[in-house]
Amino acid sequence: MLELSILGFLAEEPLHGYELKERIKALSGHVRPVSDGALYPAITRLIKAGKLDQHEEPGASAAPRRTLSLTDEGREDLLERLRRPKQVEITDQVRFNTVLTFLRHLPDRREQAAVLRRRLEFLDTPTSFFYEGGEPVRAEDSGDLFREGMLRVARATGAAERTWLEEAIARLSRAEPADSPASAP
Repeated sequence: MLELSILGFLAEEPLHGYELKERIKALSGHVRPVSDGALYPAITRLIKAGKLDQHEEPGASAAPRRTLSLTDEGREDLLERLRRPKQVEITDQVRFNTVLTFLRHLPDRREQAAVLRRRLEFLDTPTSFFYEGGEPVRAEDSGDLFREGMLRVARATGAAERTWLEEAIARLSRAEPADSPASAP
């Protein structure tokens, strides 16, 4: 998820490490904060792999600032990660939101729709936070006010997401020029 965020934000524009960290933090920091101990080693790995370029420029104070940009190899890696997200990036809501953040960079609408279909298939699989006898517990059958609330909110959220996914897949299936990735902000 961290590398996807790095590649995705740098696909939009070159950034300094601090700016990149702030964007990643805004995307998922309240749920999964990013530490310098995770971010900077990930950046170093991506530079060594030839996926990022780094150059120095004068800073506001005496210290120079390092600007990061995406290489062609980095862009290809980003597109491949978006075409074929790991299963956990489909099933985990925060990770899926990260995929959604950058999915517009995939130029093929069919590939975009395929990712959304994977999420929809996941959401259509009966599941629960709680099980009894190997079966998912429904909100109405939980026997616990607080678990019932948790299950009802999850069901409502899932229904809203299913509706959006179906609408988005339908829009991607039509050749609506206004929705093309090239016209995305």
